[in-house]
Amino acid sequence: MNCIERLAFAAALAVVAAVPTAQAETLPLPDGLVSLSTPEGAEMLFGAEANTDYFPLSIHFTTQDNPAYCGPATIAMVLNALNVPRPASDMTLGLGMFDQDNIFTPAAEAVMPASAIVNPPYGMTLNQFGGVLAAHNLGVEVVHAADSDLDTFRQTAIAQLEDDDHFILVNYLRKAIGQESGGHISPLGAYDEDTDRFLILDVTRYKYPPIWVEATALFEAMNTIDSANDGKTRGYVSVSR
Repeated sequence: MNCIERLAFAAALAVVAAVPTAQAETLPLPDGLVSLSTPEGAEMLFGAEANTDYFPLSIHFTTQDNPAYCGPATIAMVLNALNVPRPASDMTLGLGMFDQDNIFTPAAEAVMPASAIVNPPYGMTLNQFGGVLAAHNLGVEVVHAADSDLDTFRQTAIAQLEDDDHFILVNYLRKAIGQESGGHISPLGAYDEDTDRFLILDVTRYKYPPIWVEATALFEAMNTIDSANDGKTRGYVSVSR
């Protein structure tokens, strides 16, 4: 390598060193939560009594684009998993996928404009989330935790996780299960009866892995007040074609 080549190589290294990077690790999980990526978490999935929804959701798993977009990421994932007719793209030979931008059709924008999600109070409430899903001509049932109970939620979720025609999506307070920190939305992927745990396919993949959480703890995290939703509790949404 001559002097000019050495200088060029050194300059290239300097450019690489100047590129900002983020840590590869997610945030540590608190006691009581089990990561899907651990042997214990994988064993729960393989032995889960209700895990049908895991497969179409995992195929179309979506990481949210920004901290306020857990709702749009979940909606895009579910629309693709339900095989709702997708917007065509000239870039992909007329094929297409739902993403966190094109889910905002005119009907969806009428419910919740995309621009409003990234402004205070940030994100979507449970009702706005259900409304955007319904704008895609889906069967949607929005349930506030205060209007339900643990047993009803558990049985509803299990039944819907056992078929591929329905999905169940949860809106919960992170800090209630020991995570950081505010309200969040993600789909459920499975239920393990032996441990009475649900698998949350967390769309904030850069922050937390998919986790197994006890049913009681999840319901309590949903049964929390969302001040942005007229003081109503968070809860869950059942969705189908």
